Amino acid sequence: MAKLTKKAKVLATAVDKEKLHGVDEALGLIKTHATAKFDESVEIAINLGVDPRHADQMVRGVVTLPAGTGKDVRVAVFARGDKAEAATAAGADIVGAEDLLESIQAGNIDFQRVIATPDMMGLVGRLGKVLGPKGLMPNPKLGTVTPNVAEAVKAAKGGQIEFRVEKAGIIHAGLGKASFSAADLRKNFDAFVDAIVKAKPSGSKGKYVRKIALSSSMGPGVKVDVAEVASV
Repeated sequence: MAKLTKKAKVLATAVDKEKLHGVDEALGLIKTHATAKFDESVEIAINLGVDPRHADQMVRGVVTLPAGTGKDVRVAVFARGDKAEAATAAGADIVGAEDLLESIQAGNIDFQRVIATPDMMGLVGRLGKVLGPKGLMPNPKLGTVTPNVAEAVKAAKGGQIEFRVEKAGIIHAGLGKASFSAADLRKNFDAFVDAIVKAKPSGSKGKYVRKIALSSSMGPGVKVDVAEVASV
């Protein structure tokens, strides 16, 4: 435990916490200091000039990371008949209707995305108190309530992530793994930030993207110079 504490102290002082870095420099620092024995996740935190308590300042959406997430995303699909078969063929991990409902009610939530055909939402709605707090409730605006379940499953498996601003006006997301090349991490960074900019709500006033920071699972945080991010 002492060694871990010592290592943590070293990492904490490895990067100047107040200095602003260009995106490529920041990603390079993240990769350099991701020294854990597992493949650390690379994470982004963006402070936005919004108050999500107001409906016209909510920021939410989906974006496909071009280099993928580096994670195996388990997908559950509510569908029947041909749609259920299409979901299974597309790689869905769990497909069902009433049986899936009962399984979830029993506490079996071993998936990270839920997709449903429109006709199944009456059934899925009964799971609102279970799936809602976990951010798993299917939503047509996010493409998770759709008749084309096969396409939605492939998107979820292929690097698509959901984002939603938190109470403090911050959005957190994973951009991949430390083992990714710097070029792939940059592609994912650009795609994610671009999606956030495009999702700017009508009620946002003043500067929208205020701060950006990057980190790895166990590494130090690195501040990014927002002025150097082209899409902001």
